[in-house]
Amino acid sequence: MENCLFCKIVAREIPAEIIFENEHTFAFLDIRPNNAGHTLVVPKTHYRNMLDMPIGVWLEAMKTVHYLGPKIKNAVGAGGINLGMNNEPAAHQLVFHAHIHIIPRIEGDPHKPWIGTEYKEGEAEIVAEKIRNSLN
Repeated sequence: MENCLFCKIVAREIPAEIIFENEHTFAFLDIRPNNAGHTLVVPKTHYRNMLDMPIGVWLEAMKTVHYLGPKIKNAVGAGGINLGMNNEPAAHQLVFHAHIHIIPRIEGDPHKPWIGTEYKEGEAEIVAEKIRNSLN
């Protein structure tokens, strides 16, 4: 994609703090991190998000996340990590090149990943049935 920010970073047309690269993936520091070490892992090939990524590309990205996650955690002295991926505008995706966030977490930091709500009576069963039906 000619106007994709992350494609330009992968092509080294735009500077970034590159953390890791292999044949399939590219990882660099997020320019607006939640905490120091917040890293984005992207496939080198352009895909809008997880919803259009072939399973092989997804697995390569997850291998990179699995490899980098503990190394980033240890390097920055974090107490844990969050993994995240926003898919489509309703989920707050801002850059439309698939990317997974590795976010180091420090005990007591102010970042909240999400706040859940409870299902109404009988709602969980209805939702679960809709999902199970979509699998056929």
